[in-house]
Amino acid sequence: MSAAELDAGDGFLVRSLASTYPDGFQLGDHDHPWGQLVYGRTGAMLVTAQGRRWLAPPTRAIWLPPMRPHAIRMRGQVALRTLYISPRIAAPLGEAPWVLEVGPLLRELILHILAAGMLGPQEPQQARMAAVLVDLIAAAPRQDMALPLPLDPRALALAERLQAAPDDRAGLPALARAAGASLRTLQRIFPRETGLSLEAWRQKARMIHAAARLSSGEAVTAVALDCGYDSVSAFISAFHRQFGQTPGRYRAR
Repeated sequence: MSAAELDAGDGFLVRSLASTYPDGFQLGDHDHPWGQLVYGRTGAMLVTAQGRRWLAPPTRAIWLPPMRPHAIRMRGQVALRTLYISPRIAAPLGEAPWVLEVGPLLRELILHILAAGMLGPQEPQQARMAAVLVDLIAAAPRQDMALPLPLDPRALALAERLQAAPDDRAGLPALARAAGASLRTLQRIFPRETGLSLEAWRQKARMIHAAARLSSGEAVTAVALDCGYDSVSAFISAFHRQFGQTPGRYRAR
């Protein structure tokens, strides 16, 4: 959707777009004059913006404020359901991207608006619906599904590998050499550029990957193995430390 089509002065409050993308498809860096609620009913999305990367599985969405350049990469076939929200009503949603839980009511409202196509202030019912949408998004539970990305090309290469293959059991010294630097060098770079130690960054990447797999309904044991854990109990403890609940409870939600 072009900037002209999303002119903030066109009189509408919410517009919608439904598209389906194959695994691996990428939407390169772009932005919109309207805010964007990015929600995929199937698959998962890696959304990169402002030096951070978010993973949004089907039970989660990501809020992208107006004029924030971002890129999206698809994992699996993604049934993308997007709502564009006019800046005139988007202020309560904040000026930074964040991941939110999409509960049953919000999900049904998103789909209802998609069926309607757009909402305008001229129709009182549509204006009320737009206000409810903003209220539900603002009140939705937030989740830390973001990974800060390093700027150093060697550290970034390692970060990309760790996120793409969370089950990689190679030791950090070997991974560092493959990225073109010593482990000590990368252990200095990661805290400086991401605020996380290299070890903590790898752990968080694994937990975010686990959350996405659990959201798709996969079994806890299978997800633990897919994240490089030989011990399910160790995986459960690590997941609980990151998200404040067990993988089984997270999966049920």
